[in-house]
Amino acid sequence: MEHKLDVRELEPPVPMERILDELEELSTSDWLRIQHNREPYPLYSLLREMDFTWNTTWSNGECIIFIWHTGYPPPGDMR
Repeated sequence: MEHKLDVRELEPPVPMERILDELEELSTSDWLRIQHNREPYPLYSLLREMDFTWNTTWSNGECIIFIWHTGYPPPGDMR
């Protein structure tokens, strides 16, 4: 099941805090879809440490990040 989080209007470090809070609650069969106004490079090393996989794309000037548990299937439609 997809969980959505829009952090485009939030100032640092609030986006990182919200993302990490959501990931703590994410079950292994779920994934998180994040809308961001920039690519959160510091997040990626934390995701590796926490055993998550991600995919980042840009669409209409917006950074879209899908995050799911490593070893589980990725989301079907990553747009």
